[in-house]
Order: sequence, then structure tokens, then C-alpha cells
Amino acid sequence: MDTLTLSFQIKANKLKNNGQAPLVLRVTIGGCRFEISTKISIEPKKWDSARRMVKGSSEEARTINNLLSNFENRVQREFNLLYEKNNGKVSSDELKRALSGDKKQVKTLIEVFEEHNRLLEKEVGLKVVKKTYQRYTACIERLKQFLKQDIADENIRLDELDYKFLKRFDNYLAVNYDCGHNMVMTYLKKLKKVIHQAMDFGYISHDPFRSYKTAFKEKTRDYLNQDELVRLKNTRMPIKRLEEVRDTFIFQCYTGIAYSDLKELSLENIQTSINNAKIIVLERTKTGVRAVIPILDEVNAIIEKYKNHPVYNSAGLLIPIISNQKMNAYLKEIAILCKINKQLSSHIARHTFATTVTLSNGIPLETVQKMLGHSKISTTQIYSKVIDNKVVSDMELLNKKLIGNRAV
Repeated sequence: MDTLTLSFQIKANKLKNNGQAPLVLRVTIGGCRFEISTKISIEPKKWDSARRMVKGSSEEARTINNLLSNFENRVQREFNLLYEKNNGKVSSDELKRALSGDKKQVKTLIEVFEEHNRLLEKEVGLKVVKKTYQRYTACIERLKQFLKQDIADENIRLDELDYKFLKRFDNYLAVNYDCGHNMVMTYLKKLKKVIHQAMDFGYISHDPFRSYKTAFKEKTRDYLNQDELVRLKNTRMPIKRLEEVRDTFIFQCYTGIAYSDLKELSLENIQTSINNAKIIVLERTKTGVRAVIPILDEVNAIIEKYKNHPVYNSAGLLIPIISNQKMNAYLKEIAILCKINKQLSSHIARHTFATTVTLSNGIPLETVQKMLGHSKISTTQIYSKVIDNKVVSDMELLNKKLIGNRAV
């Protein structure tokens, strides 16, 4: 049975111009010895030769010692994999090949992630939107940075992925990028999809996510109440650009159409139902689900207002549309004018449609799902919970008022 001995050494005889010397890991297997570069250099005076680590407890010392520990663990893992595979026989050449990445039979994480992204890029504009592709490219960049810090390498084999690896990536995102829980879960879900595709392709047999939960925490969904919505409609806008953005926002409040779909809306989306009612029919950019939305009087008034507009009509637009960034900036001004203490956005308009305009007025959940273009009823049920919470809070206020009246 072959045994493994590891020892970090500083190459003081290979001093660089900056006064630092490279650190290497000396590997000994069955009397055969070789060295691996750690790609880390330090000043010789900072090296503790007896303990084989950087002296002190400074942030630099802790960071380097952590990298060395991860590096050592990686070599040990590779040895253990070969040890089990070969019934206790591991040659120095075999371990060197494994550490150098010469493992054609085993795919690496970055390799399969890049393969996934290449396939996804071909679907942009067909099955997926560009923003979805961009999120995957952002995820792989975060992953590459994490690998450099966590295992002092640019890649990791798929068969080395486990629950601990996912937890470390989770922690890395939270600490290094100040990501909240839901943002961390967004990245992990992207990684999960890549891993599951790798499983479908036969690159990996086990699922590292089997015991890892990627659940989002429910967020408070802000929306306009009836009084705020009326105030928004009735407040006179001092300049035309604010009036147009206000009208667009109200259009969203009474249709629930997301900004990504709104900017593609044209007269072709207006159809007539079997009972001769005007409806908006569209396929959602995000989900590809067909949405059918009846045109209320508030919506029709806005369409009529801009039907002969020289700029928007010539561009094929149904109503005034500017960039989402500019729209959100102007909405801040509008909120101040209307004395609404909420950060208005396209999302709030959509939430307002789901809560104040529809569910609060007794529209069935399934109908709201159809209008919002949700692929799952559970997504729409989130708004139903908002309504339930409002009922409870309103009744609590009523109860306090009744108690106060009895005390008088």
C-alpha cells in the first residue's frame, strides 16, 4: 500500500526581484518525490520552516495559510481517489497527471459550465432572453474567482463536487459579494441547472445538490393601495415626460404587463374576444407563457390618448416607452409629486395589478394567473398571501379601535 507525505517548502535560492521566494509542495509517494508549484510567493523571513506555514496572524498570513491548506487538501483528495480506484496503488506519475488536469475521462466544472453557456447562447432570442444568458455568464465568473480562492486552482473535477463545496460557494458569495440569501440562491440555482445538465449528458453520476436546498425566502412585495393609485391618476404632471411615464405606469397597473413585454407591445397585440371585448394577447418574454388581458377603461383611455402620437406610432409602439432605467428615475420624481412614500418601478405596477386591481376586487386566482402569464399557480399565490396579510392587519386595527371605543 502506497503512502503519501506532504510538506511545504520555500525556495529561498530562487528569490525574485521583489524579495519574495516561491512556495512549493513537496510530495512523496513510496520513496518517489516531486514538487508542485503553489503559485504563491512570500518573503523568506515570514516563513515558519518548523511549522511549514506563514508566521503571524495578519490577514495576509491567514489568507495564504488558508490557500496552502486548501492546496494540500486538493492533493490529498486526488491521492485518495486514485488510492480507492487502484486498490491502494498510486504512482507519483499518476498523481502528477491527475494534478495537472490530465483526466480526459472526467469532466471539470468550468468545462461543463462553458459548454452549457455555449448551448444557451444559441437560444438567445428564441427560447431565452439575453438577460438570462448574462446571468449564467456572471455566475461562471463568480465561480472561477471562488475556485482560485478556495482550492488555489482554476478548475475542479465534477466527481469532487459535494455538499461542502456548495456550502463554501454559498458562503463565498455572501461574504465577498455581499449577496443576500435570495441572490445567493439565484447563483446556486444556475449552478444546479448546469450540474443537472451534466448528469443528463452522463458526465457525472452523483448529484451534489441532493441534500442542498436552494429555496428562496419570501420578500415583501410592495404595491400601491387604492388611495395611492387614485392619487397617481389625478395628480397633474408639470412636464410632458413625467406625464407620459405616469401614463405608462398606470397602463401597467391596470394590465400587469412587465416592462420586458411592454416595450414589445403594438397594435397587433390588441384582439377581440368571442364576446366582442377588446383584449391584449401576448407571449411573455420571460416564460414564453401566453397572457390574455381584458382592456379596462383606464387602459383604453391611455391607448386612445397616444394612438396618433407621431413619435411612438412611427416606432410601432402602442404607448410611450423609454428605457427602464430612465423610467424608474422619472418615477422617483412622480412619487414625490404624488406624495407616495414608495419606490415606484415596473415591478410595483405589476404587483399593484395583482393585488389592488384584481385579487382585492374578487377576481379568481386562476384568472389572475392567466392575465399575469404565470406558468405556475404557486407564483400567483404569493399575491394572494399579500391580500390575506392585509385582511389580518386591517382586522387587527379594527379590533384595537373597538377596544378603544369600549374603554371610553
